[in-house]
This record gives sequence, C-alpha cells and structure tokens, in this order.
Amino acid sequence: MHALQSVDFELRSGECVALLGENGAGKSTLIKVMGGAHQADSGLVSVQGVLQSWEKPTDSLDAGVAIIYQEFNLVPGLTAAENVFLGIEPSDFGWVRKSEEKEKVREVFNRIGAEINPGALCDSLTVAEKQLVEIAKALVRDAQILVMDEPSAALTKKEVEQLYLLIDELKLRGIGVVYVSHRLEEIERVADRAIVMRDGARVGELGREELDRAKIIEMMVGRKLENEFPKEVRTPGAVRLRAKNLNRGQKVRNVSLEVRAGEILALTGLVGAGRTETVRLLFGADRADTGEVELDGRTLQLGSPSDAIEAGICLLTEDRKDQGLVLGQSIKENFGLPNLKKFSRKGWVNRSLEGQSFGEYIKKLQIKVSGQSQLASQLSGGNQQKVVLAKWLERNAEILIFDEPTRGIDVGAKFEIYQWMNQLAKAGKGIIMISSELPEVLGMSDRILVMKEGQLMGELVNGPEVTQEVLMSLAIGEHAACL
Repeated sequence: MHALQSVDFELRSGECVALLGENGAGKSTLIKVMGGAHQADSGLVSVQGVLQSWEKPTDSLDAGVAIIYQEFNLVPGLTAAENVFLGIEPSDFGWVRKSEEKEKVREVFNRIGAEINPGALCDSLTVAEKQLVEIAKALVRDAQILVMDEPSAALTKKEVEQLYLLIDELKLRGIGVVYVSHRLEEIERVADRAIVMRDGARVGELGREELDRAKIIEMMVGRKLENEFPKEVRTPGAVRLRAKNLNRGQKVRNVSLEVRAGEILALTGLVGAGRTETVRLLFGADRADTGEVELDGRTLQLGSPSDAIEAGICLLTEDRKDQGLVLGQSIKENFGLPNLKKFSRKGWVNRSLEGQSFGEYIKKLQIKVSGQSQLASQLSGGNQQKVVLAKWLERNAEILIFDEPTRGIDVGAKFEIYQWMNQLAKAGKGIIMISSELPEVLGMSDRILVMKEGQLMGELVNGPEVTQEVLMSLAIGEHAACL
C-alpha cells in the first residue's frame, strides 16, 4: 500500500485550505513532501509556477514553504530571538548583532500580535507562544506558504480564537495557509476549501459552502456515521471507586467522587481546573495531602502508580507520547511493560506469549501497524492511543481513567474508542473520562462533574436538560449545582 497515491494538491495566495483525513490517510506524508522532509517517488511540485526539486527541508524553506509541525522545532535553551534567526543570524565577521536581531524579532512579533520578550528562553514559553515563535521563524524567511499541523491541539479556547485572527491576517498579507486538524468545528471557521484524503489518496474537495460536518465525516471514513457518539442506555450498579475529601495544595481542594459499575463519569472544566491533578491522585502518580481512595470498599494505599495498577486502576494519560508510551521502544514492548508479571517466568519474558496476546489486540482494536516490532513513535496518534488501551485491557483493570482520550485523533478512531468505552462499561468496569470537548462529554457520559480551580462546582446526571451552556456556566461560575 502506498503512503500517497497520485495526490493532487493546490493552494492559492491568500487562502486557507484544510487538509482532512483519518490517521493514516496520508496527510502527514503529504506535508512532509511539501516540506522537503520526504521525496516523492513521482510527480511534480511547483511554487508560484516554478518547478521544485527538494532534497532537504531547507530547500523548501528557501522556496517559501514553511511547515509548523505539531512537535515544534525549537531549541529550548535558546531565546525566542535566537530561535527565530537560527541559521540566518545577522552578523559581522562571525559576531552576531544581538541588538539588531532582537529589534527585527520585535517587529515580526508586533506584526503577528505576539507579546513575547525576544530575550525569553523558549523553554519558558507557553505552547501558544512557541507556536508564534515558529510562525515568526517562517515570516523572517519570507515564507509565502504556511503549513500548520494540528495547530490548536494544545491551545486554550481563547488562544484558538487568537489563532483564527492571526490566520485571517496572514491571508490578508497574501500568505497561503494549509490547515491540518481533526477538530471539524474549526474547519468551518478558518477554511476556504477542504481537501479530504483516505488511504493515501485524495477522495474529494469541499468548497466553503459545502463544509458540513456530516459530509466531511462521511468523506473521511468512507461511510456514514449515523451517530457520532454511540452512547448506550445504561443502568449503573454499585459504587466501585470512592474518593473522599482529596486535597493537594491549591490544585485539588476537598474533592469527593464516586464511580459506579457500568457507568461513564465525565470530569470537565476549563484548562487548569484540576481535572488531571485529581485523577493523578487516584492513580498514585501524585500523593494527596489528605483524603482517602477506596476500591470495592477497600481503602487503598497509593504511594505510586504501581500500587494503583496492582489494585486495578489504570490511566490513559492526556500526554500519551511523554507519559503513556516509551516512544523509542517497540509497540510490543510497550504493550508488555505493565504486563511483565503475566508474560514472565523466573525472570525470563515469554516473547512468544507476549506477541500472541498483543496480536489479538491488534485485530480487536484494528491497530494499523507494519509489525509488532514497529517503534511506538512511528504510529499515528489514534493508533498510539489504541496501543495504550491494549496494554490496560490486558491488565483487566477495574477502573479505567481516560484523560482527553480523543485529543488529536480522527473521527473514525474516536468512534472506535467510544465503542470500547461502552463495552468496558457494559462489562461492569468503572470509567472516568476527562474531556474539554463538551459535545463529547454530553454524548458519552452518564454523570458529569464540573471543576473550577481545584474544586467541584457541580454534579449532574446527564439528560436533555444538561446543555453545553449549563456546563460552561458551572465551569466559569461561582456557585455549585446539582441536578
């Protein structure tokens, strides 16, 4: 199977084209060809009517094409100004003219509305600020085409709005923008056109007036999804997990919650509300100052994640790349890590048994891999998430905590994750789902806890009267509520 198959792509000056498709559709390969990181086996690339032949990324940059990958290409120990001019520093006889460098960076930052100190180390900048530094890098090199790969994935709602305005400004300056995103609600806001890919091929194009969510999803997955959220009617059973009066500094303040057998409990709120900090206490990744955690009526002593795992609590972390997987190891090794006791005897790992078990999950979860020895870093986001899920399913955990389970994942993979959550709940497991996506919260949960500044602001039984507006008012409000 080819990564790309006779793909045609065109971009005009001053327009934003969305590039859409499921994980593995070929989007990343295409933008790497655009950026000179990959060379196409056949076909032509031209920029402003001039045929190009690129052997390395700097060739495409010299031609006016800049790629801003999801994983930023910045040097943490250098300042913002030094990163912007890295490789093209203004200098005399080998000495960099620092004052001139900073002044030019200030001018570029002003153009894009970036309130960043040019002398600040990149390691100290927020995600949104790092993204602006990447854009400034492109502009000082006079890039006329800007490719943005999942630019909003780690941004707050306010920062996303600022990103939209910046794209509008770039378009007015005649810069063409390629926008890659799984967040379909963004496409209607930023895109003038959308090109959809599937299995390495271009399967269609939608004009501005055709950017309908249902139509985009059908074109991406090749079939109709009658219900984006396959929620099932459930009758939760007895309480399985109970947390009482959890406290950790100002991040978690007097939080109590219960998770019942066969239910999905959603934990939502604005960024910084304390959701992840709370589940880290349940998983033993952090120690609570005070409070208790019980599983099936038994008080747990959670000094580390291994204590939680042994008790039957597992966490699919928000940052699967840094905390959920060892990217430099094979996917089979990642699968086996929390299950070594099951696959080992007298200190020796039974690789055959490990591979046989993992092979079953590859089929069940439909994980797209070239082989079990493939590095975790080489998988798409959706398939990485499935590997994480596979290792916890093998542990047969009783409580599964999903922290932003579908962030950066395409609609087809999302649907599959939702179905597995339903199956786990049906099997009597307790599910905690942290999500910033309110449609996802309403579409999948049985009960909802809303947090703000480390505290619970409301507990709601999901139903027709619970709307996004109700949840948002609790997330930003001052008073607790219960429905």
